[in-house]
Amino acid sequence: MVEKSMFSKDFLFGSASAAYHFEGAYDKDDKGVAVADVIPHSPEDGRTEKPEEGNLKHRAVEFYDRYKEDVALFGELGLKSLRTSIAWTRIYPNGIEEEPNEAGLQFYDDLFDELLAHGIEPVITVTHTGEMPLYLADNYNGFANKETIKYYLKYVRTIIERYQHKVKYWFTFNEVNISGMQPFFQAGVSQDPNTIDETVIAQIHHNMFVANAEAIKIIKEINSDLQVACTTTIGPIYAMSPKPEDGLQQYFDTREMLFHTDVHVFGEYPKWKLKEFKDKGIEVDITEEELKILKENTVDFVAYSYYQSGVAESEAEEHIGDVNVISKRKNPELEVNEWNWVIDSVGLRLMLNIIWDRYGLPQFIVENGVSKLEELEKDENGNLTVNDDYRIEGLRDYLLQVNEAIADGVEVIGYTNWAVMDFVSGSTGTMKKRWGFIFVDYYDDWTGTMDRYKKKSFDWYRKVIDSHGEYLFKD
Repeated sequence: MVEKSMFSKDFLFGSASAAYHFEGAYDKDDKGVAVADVIPHSPEDGRTEKPEEGNLKHRAVEFYDRYKEDVALFGELGLKSLRTSIAWTRIYPNGIEEEPNEAGLQFYDDLFDELLAHGIEPVITVTHTGEMPLYLADNYNGFANKETIKYYLKYVRTIIERYQHKVKYWFTFNEVNISGMQPFFQAGVSQDPNTIDETVIAQIHHNMFVANAEAIKIIKEINSDLQVACTTTIGPIYAMSPKPEDGLQQYFDTREMLFHTDVHVFGEYPKWKLKEFKDKGIEVDITEEELKILKENTVDFVAYSYYQSGVAESEAEEHIGDVNVISKRKNPELEVNEWNWVIDSVGLRLMLNIIWDRYGLPQFIVENGVSKLEELEKDENGNLTVNDDYRIEGLRDYLLQVNEAIADGVEVIGYTNWAVMDFVSGSTGTMKKRWGFIFVDYYDDWTGTMDRYKKKSFDWYRKVIDSHGEYLFKD
């Protein structure tokens, strides 16, 4: 193992968030209703017809009203970057308006100015999971309908023209490769789930490929210096056994997992996917002009969430290139956390190398972290905190593997762990799944002071950043 920091002085050590997770103020200053506002719990539990009481995301942790004090904390943490998103419905409440909402635009101007004043580079997702205007979902069927693309692109043009001199790094979508698994939450597809077959899923993916490429075209035309990617969620997949059949399945599952990134980077569908469409009778509405747009507008770097690895088994009933599904078959060599997610820090180094060898592009790890059930406790000085040594240990293990990958020759732009502070979980719709360096005194029954408390990991991460990674090697 490398015994020194390989992180460059301009490495974007940071942390991550997203608008619907922490802003709250879901109907303030003319904000429209978003998809997340009608998903009160887990996306798997379905939606409500309209926003109803009990959805924690409506209040979230009040970042919209507390952003100045929170950004001051982020500055104290020493962040070099903060990944967050712009809430689409703050800019175009229903998605179809002729003119954008100035109050929403001004909020992000103020937020980005505040971040920059604290030396924090904004790293921005155009639209995060769950942030599509509900009007576009219910009236246009989201990205199952090509009409939605034009409204998305109008929104893209508006925010890029406004913030091009404040934000350099942009992500068109978040974890776009799981849109087929969560079509309403990820892509605003509101049709009866029972009618969403493989053809519909393929069309959703295609329409989002086109939207991504068209967005890149617009962004580059406005300011060619801006850097653009589209995030996916990925992780390495191991063969369950030395059997050749398991090795073959591992290859197929990995290929499926990287399908979206292949299209983003190479600008074309791989031949195996087109054959799969043909063999299954999947007919996707794809035009020659769209294929040209894909080819001419590819990503500048590869951005992804890394949470866990998976295993492939030839005799398994289900084969799909998503580690959150594949990891239901547990790797006997690895531990799992409370949420039954596999813990695999070495897999991050492996993934970094796989991506580097396959694409030769810089990488940005935009989500990765440690979540736990946590409660406030007193430290040796009587101050309220959380003694989250497990988070320190977990993040240290991940960052040491990133350091190893850089030593391997991989180019890495930055690392924004999930998450900068506690907020409402996307997968559970609760506060109890806590990820942050900052504890927020707020709970699933809507009680709590909303006060912020630094966890033990807060000081540790600050030292890691201040030392450009050297502190990782301290006992």
